[in-house]
Amino acid sequence: MSCEAEARKRVIYRVTFVGFVVNLVLTAMKFAAGIAGRSGAMVADAVHSCSDMLTDIVVIAFAKVSAKPRDDGHDYGHGKYETLATIIISLALAAVGAGILLSSIRAIRIVVDGGELPRPGAVALAAAAVSIVVKEILYRYTVREGRRVESPSMVANAWHHRSDALSSLGTLAGIGCAYFLGQRWRIAALVVAVFIFKIAFDLIRTGLGELLERSLPDETEREILGIVTADPRVGEPHNLRTRRIGAAIAVEVHVRVDGAMSVARSHELTVDIERRLRARFGEGTIISIHVEPAKCPSGAEIPGVDPPSCP
Repeated sequence: MSCEAEARKRVIYRVTFVGFVVNLVLTAMKFAAGIAGRSGAMVADAVHSCSDMLTDIVVIAFAKVSAKPRDDGHDYGHGKYETLATIIISLALAAVGAGILLSSIRAIRIVVDGGELPRPGAVALAAAAVSIVVKEILYRYTVREGRRVESPSMVANAWHHRSDALSSLGTLAGIGCAYFLGQRWRIAALVVAVFIFKIAFDLIRTGLGELLERSLPDETEREILGIVTADPRVGEPHNLRTRRIGAAIAVEVHVRVDGAMSVARSHELTVDIERRLRARFGEGTIISIHVEPAKCPSGAEIPGVDPPSCP
């Protein structure tokens, strides 16, 4: 394992472990506040925080596997395991949205049918407020570090943290309305559920795109071509193929060089291209460069890549 991959794995472990501890404390606090404050919404919120601990475990487990170097059975390494972890966490996020949606629908039906919802205690109100602040801080910390080390599973887990903050925000609004304004007031958590569904959908779509070998964005491919042709002796890049493999990317490209150039010299050019690409996209970048002799439109070989004219 490279030093870069090892450092990345340590960051993922550290950030995710912090999240796990915070979620453990919040889960215990919410359960206690929900029982003491007679708030079923707060107990449900505690279950949500508990689910965050499970996704923390998923991140840690898959980070260990994805950081393994390539072997005989995985020629391109194990980076796609992190993509798989991203999809699993995103599905858990969608399940959270579904839970909030169903809970709000049940509460609305009770009110519409003339029923009453129990008035929660002030302790549940305070617990919801604390949860919102803590989980928003945890979200910002996790998403910042996840983007810094380019970990899609950490970013997905960060959104899972924020979904807990949004759930607590909805719980706070509902508890506040029920506590201050009477039994018939209840949160309209439908908006929160739709927002969570949207985030989950975007994360799942991105993860599936990686698993299905989707190309890198056009602006990234243009940047790659610019790096490839930075040396004037290299021209006509074509057959560019790109994809993402976990935190790394893979690049395949054909280039044309002077047909009279020696094999050793053309090899030096490709090594220089690889160096520049890895300096920009990371040491884990997988690169394959196919060298071809430059030709005129007629098909005849020419002595240089950019001659003033063809014979």
